[in-house]
Amino acid sequence: MPAAAREHENFSVATPFEVGDSPAGNYLAALIAGDDRDTGAAATFFGEALRFDPHNQQLLERTFVAAVSNGNMQEAFGLAERLLARDPHNTLAHLAIGVRAVKARRYSAARAQFTRGGVGQEHDLTATLLSAWTYAGNRDYRKALDVLDKLNDPGFAIFREYHKALIADLGNNVPVATRAFKAAYKTDKNTLRLVDAYGRFLCRHGKKDEAIKVYQAFDQILPNHPTVEAALKALNDGKRLEPIVRTPEQGAAEVLYGLGAAGGRQGDDLAALIYLRLSLYLDPNNSLATLTLGDLYERLKQLETAIDIYQSVPDSDPLRLTADIETAEVLAKLGQTDKAARALGDIITDHPDNEDALTALGNLERAQKHYPEAIDAYTKAIAHSKKPEKANWPLYYFRGIAYERNKEWPPAEADFQHALKLNPDQPLVLNYLAFSWVDKGIHLKEALPMLKLAVELRPTDGYIVDSLGWADYKLGHYDDAVKELERAVDLKPADPVINEHLGDAYWRVGRKLEAHFQWNHARDMKPDAEELPKILQKIAHGLDSANKPAAAEAAPAKSGG
Repeated sequence: MPAAAREHENFSVATPFEVGDSPAGNYLAALIAGDDRDTGAAATFFGEALRFDPHNQQLLERTFVAAVSNGNMQEAFGLAERLLARDPHNTLAHLAIGVRAVKARRYSAARAQFTRGGVGQEHDLTATLLSAWTYAGNRDYRKALDVLDKLNDPGFAIFREYHKALIADLGNNVPVATRAFKAAYKTDKNTLRLVDAYGRFLCRHGKKDEAIKVYQAFDQILPNHPTVEAALKALNDGKRLEPIVRTPEQGAAEVLYGLGAAGGRQGDDLAALIYLRLSLYLDPNNSLATLTLGDLYERLKQLETAIDIYQSVPDSDPLRLTADIETAEVLAKLGQTDKAARALGDIITDHPDNEDALTALGNLERAQKHYPEAIDAYTKAIAHSKKPEKANWPLYYFRGIAYERNKEWPPAEADFQHALKLNPDQPLVLNYLAFSWVDKGIHLKEALPMLKLAVELRPTDGYIVDSLGWADYKLGHYDDAVKELERAVDLKPADPVINEHLGDAYWRVGRKLEAHFQWNHARDMKPDAEELPKILQKIAHGLDSANKPAAAEAAPAKSGG
């Protein structure tokens, strides 16, 4: 059954919560939810707390921020008005009221809001870009472009040129739009939204071949993106590509989407949530903004909310397939592996050559220890990949892991070595291959420098530091092993394998009490079932000289480096 005809399974997994009768309890619950970026709970609990203390300005502001972050826009606008009555300089409240005015096409009123409030670079950028779009709303395109020219900071150049291009295009000023699009594209060829806007502009102005080249160039950077594939198909079918911004409201939404996406990349999660929510209020059909918001919630570990957002992408949108794959991956993170496997299976039935779905299925099967199935999925993903060969190193790395866990070392080793050929000095691959060699007692001289390089590249990765310590242990460099393994435990204190390794190293340097402590610690961390008997044996009997690593018999107890 084709995807369009199949009923979407209901993936809603939201967990209900109850509001208490205690104002203090609701306030504390709101604070905790806010820290966790659980925006739904934060908005609810802050709202209840404010109901009991309506004159508390700090609480009013927190409730307003929570409402905006959760997309409760009508509630947020009412709170913003109350907040401005008490704090006329609140920048975020002015921004929200201004966005509401843009939605109502009251552009002069919106501009008055955007130009008030705080100061500073971030405010200046947001206010300037949005003010320019309000002038465009008043059809004063020359003034709009003049306002953008005030953004002289080199760091703002991409925003300036991109929005200058969009506004000039809306005002049918083709020469200015052409120059601005060229300048923006020259600065940044890696941003899909800019590439799509430029490609659509070229198509509408008789430059179909140039548009195809722009999309194809991006396809080399990020192959198989649904937006690019849809655009290329339309161009090859002789269809016209409409502009992504057709109204001033969509232009203002584009400002807020760009700022939200940038904030998310820079780790400013709260600002990103606010900008993306305001953007989607103005342009709810921007599915790229919807996916960006869903991805942000996923990174914040608000997985149930992420699923709800991904599933809001319309079935007819080219990005719906991406949203469905993302949903399946989040279901797996929630432990709903059967649902995830079923969802990915449906996608692959309809799209058997979709590399992203095949890779996601491989990752799911590997996490479930279904290694033959994982190998099969990765093999199909490699066969269907349209990426440049170098970009496929993760597929060989993941398949190598599946082979190794399935006790098929020769193909595993071949995949790891091929991944390194594609991406030399990749620390994850260096670590896995070298650690496997060390654990098998082979290629030890080659493994140690590989692990040292991996640690140099990722010095705060506890697993990689553990690998180096274990290599020292296998070589009989016990003092060096203790040093590295202690650092690994500091970085990953809850990992049973690393704690067991440190216990072994302590034993070899005569620190037997500490060795027993680490082994007991490892036992209590719920290690894999096959590892537990070994740990219990060590706790009961320790390590005797017969258990020394083979390499240690011919190596000094301490390494000089």
